[in-house]
Amino acid sequence: MVSTLLINGKEKDIDAGAGTVAASGQQHQTRGNNKPTTGFASLLTVEDGVVYKPEAETHTKWYQRLLDVGVEENGIKPVPIEKRINTQYNNLFTVFFTGLLCILPLPTGMLATTVFGLGLRDASLTILFFAALCTVAPAFMGCGGYKTGLRQMIQARYSWGLYVATVLLVLNAATVTGFSIIAAIVSGQTIAAIDPGNVSVTVGIVIVILASFVLSLLGYRVLHIWERWQWLPNLVVITITVGVGGKHLAQQQDVPPATAPQVLSFAGLLAGYFITFGGTASDFSIYHDPRAPLRKVFTYIYLGIFTPSVPLLILGAAMGGAVPMVEGWAEAYESYGAGGVMAAMLQPAGGFGKFVLVLLALSVIGNIGISMYPVALNLQMLVPAFTKVPRFFFSVVVTALMIPLSIAASRAWEESLENFLSIIGYWAGFFDAVLIEEALIFRRLDWESYDHAIWNVGRRLPSGIPALVASVLSLGLVIPGIREVWFVGPIAETTGDIGFELAFFGTALFYFPLRWLEIKWRGHL
Repeated sequence: MVSTLLINGKEKDIDAGAGTVAASGQQHQTRGNNKPTTGFASLLTVEDGVVYKPEAETHTKWYQRLLDVGVEENGIKPVPIEKRINTQYNNLFTVFFTGLLCILPLPTGMLATTVFGLGLRDASLTILFFAALCTVAPAFMGCGGYKTGLRQMIQARYSWGLYVATVLLVLNAATVTGFSIIAAIVSGQTIAAIDPGNVSVTVGIVIVILASFVLSLLGYRVLHIWERWQWLPNLVVITITVGVGGKHLAQQQDVPPATAPQVLSFAGLLAGYFITFGGTASDFSIYHDPRAPLRKVFTYIYLGIFTPSVPLLILGAAMGGAVPMVEGWAEAYESYGAGGVMAAMLQPAGGFGKFVLVLLALSVIGNIGISMYPVALNLQMLVPAFTKVPRFFFSVVVTALMIPLSIAASRAWEESLENFLSIIGYWAGFFDAVLIEEALIFRRLDWESYDHAIWNVGRRLPSGIPALVASVLSLGLVIPGIREVWFVGPIAETTGDIGFELAFFGTALFYFPLRWLEIKWRGHL
């Protein structure tokens, strides 16, 4: 039975049998037959299809005080279209640009010359080409946030299903936390290099993580404000560092011409650096007005990731190539990693150089802040009842975990970084391929098909079986293409590490027929 209802002066069709109303470009389910829960059960029950409505929320006095000082109220609930009113699209550029305009990319770039044995020219060309290619996926996936009003890992449920996506939540949280740990280690090393022997790396790690915790605690609005301006001092101190010590970067070690296995193995590491932004990009755009052209938002996110990363990765490669050639740099690198090399570069500046080192160490606050934020959201998605737990609680949990993990990883930081970046590229290949194919091919960029009414209703979401089976099948291709210290596949012996490439394209190939069969069987997306 279909009847008509007048909403806000416009006629809307109502299917009385299904009990749904289409309004504001999204469908919100009504369930008059459901009995409300009371007592303790109400704390564990989350209403199907509930969306973010600040005017309907009630809070205790202490929590309201936190909201009054700027803490973000919403966690993982979908943001309805009438609440997506932010038109400052350029802050989608600055949030990534500032987050990456720091010392984090430097140790990743240094691996090209210190571990993979590439010359500076070959490393630079590899960085430029694969950065341009690998940034496409997260930039596109970030557009889903402002178009759907859904957090990135909530969007994943519309292809991976409610239950299978839980595994991805753990992987994504571990990945983003891993990047934060690397940033904290580099910052801690830089602080320790200011006064060798008197300040430990541990002290530096604790300082920068606690500072970043405050930023992530406040949430979306404050993060965007901070990232809009922190890039300026970051750029100044990086420029000073290169200006003071850059003359030594021309002293590069002589290496043989690059081989295909060297280039592809380093490219796999770069893929782990870039495409993993696909698990978080939408989290920073869910309050933006969906009427902006897709190409505009895509460009802002793409340039925000690409622009700071490429020159800093190349700078890191140059620093790594000069380490064995410049007197004192090898010892500095051995003791304090990238932070030690930057301290050596700034040594001619004396006390001013130490002040610059402090600012360089603090440059990662914006990066760790935008990493802690989605990790807290991922933890909130793990269990339905967590939806009712304030987001800031999970920020505290993430901080408590990050400090000891960062201290432990700092004891073998270079090995930890190489293994981490190589491995995460594999699972991110599975994940990105499914989300992109789902949006482009099966939903044909129809963002309204991401129905808010089913975001937490497992029986109405896809099963996730096609995505899971496609990933498992492509794993049969990935394993022979892995080249790690602990395992070298038969294909990788000749080609180098091509695990990410096989993960992405293999999953995309297998997902198409499996998802098509699921849609045929279910009769709907």
